Amino acid sequence: MTRYAARVKELSVYLDSGGEARFCPLSEATVPITDRGLLFGDGIYEVYRLYGGKPFRMGAHLDRLRRSAREIRLPLPDLDWEATHRELVDLNGFGSADATIYIEVTRGAPEGRGHAFPPPGVRPTVFVMARAFEPPAASLYDEGASAITHPDIRWGRVDVKSLNLLPNVLAAQAATEAGAWEALFVRSGLLTEGARTNVFVVQGGVVRTHPEGSRILGGITRTVAIELARQEGLAVLEEPALESDLAQCTEVFLTGTSAEVMPVVRVDGRPIGCGRPGPITHRLRLAFGEVLSRES
Repeated sequence: MTRYAARVKELSVYLDSGGEARFCPLSEATVPITDRGLLFGDGIYEVYRLYGGKPFRMGAHLDRLRRSAREIRLPLPDLDWEATHRELVDLNGFGSADATIYIEVTRGAPEGRGHAFPPPGVRPTVFVMARAFEPPAASLYDEGASAITHPDIRWGRVDVKSLNLLPNVLAAQAATEAGAWEALFVRSGLLTEGARTNVFVVQGGVVRTHPEGSRILGGITRTVAIELARQEGLAVLEEPALESDLAQCTEVFLTGTSAEVMPVVRVDGRPIGCGRPGPITHRLRLAFGEVLSRES
């Protein structure tokens, strides 16, 4: 089992393709040109955050990684993820830092290029990258973010956290060009999720979000937000919102590993509610902060 890791200031990468372990600068870490993640997007990934050096819901993220692997019949190597995490955090001096850990696993690098699975004996490629985290600007939480709607043209199994992110890339670029922070996917008139977040709407005091299933990625922060909303005594419906509902919504907010709980105050240039972060979003953001204080 070959394992590579790098440390360049606050950046590191860890690769696993079978053999001896070694650490190297990021610029020296490589994968073969025939790696199936490169050729086919045949792989999965996961990202979790460190708050003051402590991982947030790492177990849930690793469970999702294992689920994604099962769904695409990708055998994960016998790797001690927790030990790898500790090693990378230590190597990068992130013991008290805010950072992210990125894990990627591909179906390996066979000699040739064929669409079917490679023959037995081809080991998965794994790398883990740790880097310092720069949170979104405070103004996005104080004043609210803007978003655009965008057609959801992704494949039919977005519940698998796969490397096939081209539709997300195109949607994120469209948002950037529109001066927005996020793109909200719409499929057959229904809001599904964001290009990098889950989306919630508030209408008539009821919090709604698309149910888990093949059309969204079940977010770890999404799950926390739903739990917190119910603890706050709020009505929560896991059912899709219509794109047309945005005109009547009093609040819209996003959840995600990077976003945490982020208010959205404009969609497609039109204000949501009064055009300011709403009280329910504010309550949930405070409650999420309390969870972080307890678990970090």
